[in-house]
Amino acid sequence: MQAEIRYTAATGEKLVNETFGPNNIQRRTSGSDDRRRVEIRDGRSESLSLDGNGFALVPHATRVVDFLDEKELKGTYYPEVEALIRQVSGAARVVAFDHTLRSGDEAEREARLLREPVLSAHNDYTEWSGPNRVREILPDEADALLKERFAIIQVWRAINQPIQSNPLAIADARSVAAEDLLIAERRYPHRVGQTYRLKFNPAHRWYYFSRMRRDEALVFKVYDSATDGRARFTPHTSFEDPSTPPGAPPRQSIEARALAFF
Repeated sequence: MQAEIRYTAATGEKLVNETFGPNNIQRRTSGSDDRRRVEIRDGRSESLSLDGNGFALVPHATRVVDFLDEKELKGTYYPEVEALIRQVSGAARVVAFDHTLRSGDEAEREARLLREPVLSAHNDYTEWSGPNRVREILPDEADALLKERFAIIQVWRAINQPIQSNPLAIADARSVAAEDLLIAERRYPHRVGQTYRLKFNPAHRWYYFSRMRRDEALVFKVYDSATDGRARFTPHTSFEDPSTPPGAPPRQSIEARALAFF
């Protein structure tokens, strides 16, 4: 299908994404959009892999009943995510450390303090902020862990009905050049990180997975310390799907983040 991807224009402006705290869903960003119509292929008909392309869709049933229950997420979903990432990536150790719930319904976001789908192509970690996240989460072990290969891997899924609106598009890592990645400062109330925004390159190959269900998981890498040719960064973004039927339910999704050590 043809659909619009929101890239970031490389104007030289300092790029900043600012988040204000756990009970405040507002954000502030700088930078200018560069909106481009591109081809987005349905990955269900493709053979795609985590190391080759940066992402893979896998069957994955979950025992979680209520994804809005923080205790159930930490006690049930995090261990499920860790086991899944070990299976898909071959990692020896996986530590789930974070998650984000998103809704396409503004009233639900306000009532439950959920995030909105992100309509801007980005990658969650940079060459600097990937290792720095290990130092923040596992400070006592970081020096030893950073001597070996590690990755930051995310798991994205529908939490209720199949995804019909604002699905996730993901770029084949092999089609993204280093110069396409623009550093953006990521400001939180108590720390500062970095993400990448993506500038347009006609070589980019985009994929999505139609009508993703609750029993499927999109596993993708947002950082890999290995520089041997395998996928390292996979930019991604929500997009407005022109095939979304009228009255389709708003998107509800969760993305979990984990450190994977090899």
